[in-house]
Amino acid sequence: MLPEEFASHVIGSEDRAAGEQLRVLAGGEVQVAVVLGSGLAEALDGSEAWGQPDAHGRLSDLPGVLAPVGDGHVDALRIYRVATPQRTLRVVVALGRTHLFEGHGPGPVTAFARAAYCAGAEVALLTNANGCLRDWSLGDVMAVSDHINFSGTSPFDGTVFLDPATCWDAELTGMLAEVCQRSGTYAFLRGPEYQTTAESRLLAAAGADCVGMSTVLEALMFRALGVRVCGMSVVSDLSFSVAATDPAAVLEVAAKARRTVLEGLDVVLSAASQLRG
Repeated sequence: MLPEEFASHVIGSEDRAAGEQLRVLAGGEVQVAVVLGSGLAEALDGSEAWGQPDAHGRLSDLPGVLAPVGDGHVDALRIYRVATPQRTLRVVVALGRTHLFEGHGPGPVTAFARAAYCAGAEVALLTNANGCLRDWSLGDVMAVSDHINFSGTSPFDGTVFLDPATCWDAELTGMLAEVCQRSGTYAFLRGPEYQTTAESRLLAAAGADCVGMSTVLEALMFRALGVRVCGMSVVSDLSFSVAATDPAAVLEVAAKARRTVLEGLDVVLSAASQLRG
């Protein structure tokens, strides 16, 4: 099914209104959408980032988009105008996201993705924090090359068929892999409970390198709509460890990966600047 056909199935009046609101806030169509996950809301703060945003607002001000309630997520969005050698890009950044574990269905979870598409987004970069299933180090950042959807849900209903084999854009993922410490497969669970030791072993045996409770439904929605998708996942918990998972420590470790995330953002913007202007 072509992106235009998917759009006719999944885009509603609220999505179009939210997209128009983003365009007005940005002063025109946006080219790039970014979602900052757990502990990464401050990734663009500081002098080494993109400076002050050109505009800002609340995610929940967009029709159909809910206020994030998870720890480390903020009900805020920013608009940046980022100059590249090729052109100036309008970038919309969500400082949080809505999760299935909050009790919502796939519709609210993917509402920002639909709004960003309606605002013109051509590229989406999704970030999150993960529980690592390999012998990696806390703070490593993984370029997401594939995913396993163990959530038991989909952003689509009916005869809307998508081949997800190319969900994660190979070119963008390859560029991210050059700045990230790792590259691999992200397993998506509904949550909110973390996985058991047996579940961790099962996921690792199935080929997953890390596990989390977000991102995949957004990626599927963006991909179905023809947006090029890439992702970075921060190792913030060692799922093979015998120690109990500490949610506060997860956020702290994710925040320390900020420099790598910034480098990844710049790489993606460089690629996006080569697209049609």
